[in-house]
Amino acid sequence: MMHVKVKAKGVRFTIPIPYAILNIVISILSSNFLQKNINKWTKEHFERKKLDFTFPQIDKKMLKPIVKELKNYKGIVLVDVKANDGTEVKVRL
Repeated sequence: MMHVKVKAKGVRFTIPIPYAILNIVISILSSNFLQKNINKWTKEHFERKKLDFTFPQIDKKMLKPIVKELKNYKGIVLVDVKANDGTEVKVRL
């Protein structure tokens, strides 16, 4: 299970994310339907800003083994960020 801890001014919460939910999110983000629509939705904004960018395809077959391997490294800290305003974010397996 992945744990996301956020501390901000007067707010402190922890979000536990099970690996099953992470796999579902990967499946949704890698769907062809969503990939096509993301590029369609952002196309107008990128044209106004004169940017030539398309979101790359997310390969589910590549990400699933990575998530499976992360299960073997329980307790490791992936992200530990502290901002100048006192906001902290920590992602731990």
